[in-house]
Amino acid sequence: MAHALTIDAVSHWFGSNKVLNNLNLQISDGQIVAVVGPSGCGKSTLLRAILGTHPPKAGEIRAAGQRVTRPSRAVGIVYQHYALYDFLTAQENVAFGLKLDQTNMAFRTFQFFQWQKLKEQHLQQASEFLCKVGLEKAIHSYPHEMSGGMRQRVAIAQAMIMRPKILLLDEPFGALDESTRTELQMMLLHFYQENLDAREKGEDPPYTILIVTHELNEALYVADRVIGLSQYHADGANGATIVYDRPCPVFHPDDPRDFGRFVEQREELRKAVFDTEENKQHEQYITYWSERQQAESAVS
Repeated sequence: MAHALTIDAVSHWFGSNKVLNNLNLQISDGQIVAVVGPSGCGKSTLLRAILGTHPPKAGEIRAAGQRVTRPSRAVGIVYQHYALYDFLTAQENVAFGLKLDQTNMAFRTFQFFQWQKLKEQHLQQASEFLCKVGLEKAIHSYPHEMSGGMRQRVAIAQAMIMRPKILLLDEPFGALDESTRTELQMMLLHFYQENLDAREKGEDPPYTILIVTHELNEALYVADRVIGLSQYHADGANGATIVYDRPCPVFHPDDPRDFGRFVEQREELRKAVFDTEENKQHEQYITYWSERQQAESAVS
């Protein structure tokens, strides 16, 4: 099975401040994985390492099989505080990355007619991605004409159009109201359903997503796997590590929004990741691959 992301013995520190401690993780193509953890556990440091802006001091990260040493097309990111160009429409904002990636000033100036043809293709692709995130009626709207949730959808489409091997979402819904947050959570469920449909057809799943969130309900609702990153473990003096890695219930877009399905797992997650009273031996909570193997054996 192909791995979109591999993290091998990664540690990171800033002077004497030890942040990440021997992280090991593999994420398969088509997974939506949620990362939760207490404040100061290094979630942002981990995302920057995966993105390639701040490579780890020890260990190795590979995206699509290639070692990550700097930002590349293989990894995209959407932050909580999105950055859109106020003078561009939603469609033009989404197409902007393709313009920078596939053209330069000389091409746009001296091969004007070829550029106009390519520009139309970029705008058409942008429209398709805006439809995927539910903004087909706002394609020609400017950022000031859109709500916060709509602007966040544009930012997600901006990242998706570059077709990264893995998309990082850094607290993407944290600043939104509850109703808008629910709508965007549903959008992720639709992405996951597209992955399932692609697998049934024998195709590669189109979306692999790693989402960092502080909401446990959200983590368990939108993802098929939850990772707990914490400094509260037996070797916590040397930084945070993965103390929890388990599958979680899979919700489909048409399923009732029933958080009661994971009450026990939410409490287990809270205890394993956030409880400061225990000096935990966390191996008992790292069971994703064994549970997955058991589930596949049961089906076969």
